[in-house]
Amino acid sequence: MAIRIHPTAIVEPGVEIGDGTSVWDNVHIRGPSTRIGNDCIIGEKSYVAYGVFIGHRVKINAVVYICTAVAIEDGVMISAHTVFTNDRFPRATTPDLTTLRSSAPDEHTLPTRVRQGATIGAGCIIGNDLEIGRFAMVGMGSVVTRSVPDFHLIIGHPGRSIGCVCRCGEPFLRFPPGEVTSQTHPDLPCNACGHHYSVRGGNVTELSPAQ
Repeated sequence: MAIRIHPTAIVEPGVEIGDGTSVWDNVHIRGPSTRIGNDCIIGEKSYVAYGVFIGHRVKINAVVYICTAVAIEDGVMISAHTVFTNDRFPRATTPDLTTLRSSAPDEHTLPTRVRQGATIGAGCIIGNDLEIGRFAMVGMGSVVTRSVPDFHLIIGHPGRSIGCVCRCGEPFLRFPPGEVTSQTHPDLPCNACGHHYSVRGGNVTELSPAQ
């Protein structure tokens, strides 16, 4: 399938874009070393920095900011107005305020990885030096400051786990407040699709084969 790039989009030299991917209006993708897989959607007015990795069949909605050192695996959904970060203590200048600091990666640049199948809701802010787990779901407007386990549902400022979600996106378990790691459920089905899971100490294991 052909790559579709809107005439107003800026795609710099050194960017690799896979077959079937659509880049919409006023997107800016920095090069070099940025890789975007097959069958992705990069929504209007989004920014993708240099050195970013995006897998196959990733949906990025409008006005998303993806900075250097972010890796996004296959099948991820990133909703509108999500912002990634890569520096915990940024400054514009040197301490004496006389020189702008370089925007190039350095020892303060910290990575973020979004694992396959995860969803990040609209208006989220994603911290750095962390992972968002496989098929996890981050609720709209959340601020993620630490790693998110596989299949967990996260909401709030800062984000906290309130339950588990299925591959299909439907919740199948709600955690009582303060009891995430105490939960033990040998076999829990998703009422929407019938997929089965085991939950032990907050860790989620799939019992059904992937459909």
